[in-house]
Amino acid sequence: MRDRPTRTALAALALAVIVPVAALAHHGWSSYDSAKAIKATGPLKSVAWRNPHAEAQMDYQGKSWAVILAPTSRMESRGLTRDMLKDGTTATVEGYPRTDGTPEMRLERITVAGKTIELR
Repeated sequence: MRDRPTRTALAALALAVIVPVAALAHHGWSSYDSAKAIKATGPLKSVAWRNPHAEAQMDYQGKSWAVILAPTSRMESRGLTRDMLKDGTTATVEGYPRTDGTPEMRLERITVAGKTIELR
């Protein structure tokens, strides 16, 4: 019976270590400035259809910006497919820039081939 408290303590310790590490692995949305909306149109580059969210690059204001989309399952369920987001595809993106000045935007919506998809 003495082994049971040790196992419980070890499990609690493992959980205390794993949960914060997992939380840090994915950035929160608080690092984006929702008061400064961006809307840009241009060709997408380096499209990566992956999770936890798809990404691409787009030239905006003389810089190459990282464009952070939504998880692929969400985009597909809303009608945005991998075939619609290929390198060179012209898109209109609407989202928010990072607060630290990094050229990266979190998208709220994207318009491709005349179809607007809400991402959040």
